[in-house]
Amino acid sequence: MVFFVYHMVSYRTSMQIVADLLTTTEQSGQEGIKTTSLLTKANLSHSRLGKFIENLTGAGLINRIEFDGKNTFVITPKGRQYLESYKKFSEISESFGLEL
Repeated sequence: MVFFVYHMVSYRTSMQIVADLLTTTEQSGQEGIKTTSLLTKANLSHSRLGKFIENLTGAGLINRIEFDGKNTFVITPKGRQYLESYKKFSEISESFGLEL
């Protein structure tokens, strides 16, 4: 008799990835976070991170600061507001047994 054990792989939604990126950027403070650190902490490939960064900077949720050819990212007040709203909505969703 053979038994198979299936591990449920949970994939993050785009909303969860955005929240992770904003949280990581916020935790880095005013000095911001460099691309490599953001890649590692957010657990994304370089190409996927690039797409999210484009969206986040375009929406005014983070700022890109370029210095000596290297990028540093800092969360904006609008980004903090988005993150706060996301957390509240996430808590409400969970209280109804839903996952975002």
